Amino acid sequence: MKANFILLGLMAKESYQPTFIMKNTEKLALLLITLSCGLLALSMALMGAHNHINVVTAFYHLDTLLPAELYNAFAVLTLLTLSLVAAFSIKKQHFVPITAISLIAISAVPLIALFSSKMWIDSLGGFPAIGGGQGVIKYFALLAIGLYFLPKTWSAKQRALIVAFPCVLVFAWIGGMKFTLLEAQGIEPLINTSPLMAWMYQVWDVQTTSNLIGVFDLIAASLLIIAIWMPRLVVPAIALSASVFLTTQTFLFTWPSALSSDTILTTGGHFLIKDLWYIACLLLYWQSLRKQVR
Repeated sequence: MKANFILLGLMAKESYQPTFIMKNTEKLALLLITLSCGLLALSMALMGAHNHINVVTAFYHLDTLLPAELYNAFAVLTLLTLSLVAAFSIKKQHFVPITAISLIAISAVPLIALFSSKMWIDSLGGFPAIGGGQGVIKYFALLAIGLYFLPKTWSAKQRALIVAFPCVLVFAWIGGMKFTLLEAQGIEPLINTSPLMAWMYQVWDVQTTSNLIGVFDLIAASLLIIAIWMPRLVVPAIALSASVFLTTQTFLFTWPSALSSDTILTTGGHFLIKDLWYIACLLLYWQSLRKQVR
């Protein structure tokens, strides 16, 4: 009888073994999720109800059902829970499937709201001219990370495609918008206050600078796709892509409107810090293809 109990215990333990052993790059990706979602939750808690939450609840026709403050509190609690679960997943791998499902579920809510007309720029004809939806499409990165960590046997190329998709999407979509005057003027305050990029306005005008950034984004997008089948391009693809997202993070400290003494991050800061999700995607992209790199 004792032997049977021992055998059952070993079988139960075996059933909870993770489907893969997480690598350090995957743990780092989860750490970025932990930090970004934790900061977003704290900032939103201090900020209270704001327009981004209102747009989403209005799309679902929930805006008149409960006070906006309650929806904001629910969003705060959701992001904080995700941050904690992701943190637990770094040390306890049986939390990874929970994190994966949470990422997918949480990202689906704002992504479905992209069907709202308020996400698009009316003056440019609406879709695909993305306006307020620029921050929302970043949730595709969370969705991809969730799919990556699902307890499913993906091939290396499938994993790479999954996490490359949100990066390619944002480069192609928002990068394409860089060729419009509205977007060129929109990024002007960010470029003007950046020690890394302000010099560009000394050489080119506002629109040309924006066009060049758009070209850079499109090159990065192309390399991410091609590198999946041409491994020698993996490192250049990641280098170009990471330079964009890392530069975006510097805007948190150089753009005066990114941080707030009252709410830590402004809504503009929320937009910027979500690029940590893309850096997490690039880490997972590297992990998927690293064995193929010579």
